[in-house]
Amino acid sequence: MADPTPVIDDLRAESEELDLLVAELSSEEWALATPAPGWTVAHQIAHLAWTDHSSVLAVTDQAAFAREVESAMTAPGDFVDRGAEEGAGKPPAELLADWRAGRDALDAALRAAPEGARFPWYGPPMSTASMATARLMETWAHGLDIADALGVPRITPGDRLRHITRLGIRTRDFAFGAHGLTPPFEEFRVELTSPTGELWTYGPEDATDRVTGPALDLCLLVTQRAHRSDLALRAEGAGADRWLDIAQAFAGPPGAGRAAQGATP
Repeated sequence: MADPTPVIDDLRAESEELDLLVAELSSEEWALATPAPGWTVAHQIAHLAWTDHSSVLAVTDQAAFAREVESAMTAPGDFVDRGAEEGAGKPPAELLADWRAGRDALDAALRAAPEGARFPWYGPPMSTASMATARLMETWAHGLDIADALGVPRITPGDRLRHITRLGIRTRDFAFGAHGLTPPFEEFRVELTSPTGELWTYGPEDATDRVTGPALDLCLLVTQRAHRSDLALRAEGAGADRWLDIAQAFAGPPGAGRAAQGATP
């Protein structure tokens, strides 16, 4: 993406919509359990605030970010949970203010980043557009968890989902590597139907391995918000089929994902 402004704008819009969902919640609603085991609504917002803080450091102070990574590596299995737990312990008004301030700081930092800049991360380094896309992906995914806890529908407009589908496809090789697998050499053909009926296509038309289905379903898959068996995605070829089992668009170790609907816990 030559100009990161559109995805930065979409990140701001996505965050503002989620803010409207949580701004007037009661203390009891902040404490509601979400589909992520052990995480309440407060944990979800605290995680977004924590990750925004880390992102600002990665963009503006890479030495400080390196220290954050070094600290995280002392307990690589639970540093994300620690960050969420710390923020969730704050009064809701303070947590909300922290999240808003961090969002604004990151928005300003991304818009001020020099052209062609790349920033360190817990996974591969990222460009300005990739950093904004990753934050959009997480805001959307954790917003779904919050909406589930509150019992309200929340589906992002299709144009924003396109950023997440691109990220999910670009992180294909990362997902294979996270599972200790050698990524396929050849690109896949991915054909997705947007929520408005538009066809989004990626990769060579004559690719042997193909993935087809709704764009929303791919977004749910790569954020591990739904089990593959509950989605209408179809794979042709062994590599594509394996990818749909392990896809993840987020940095860090492979997640456990969600159980299939109706599966025995």
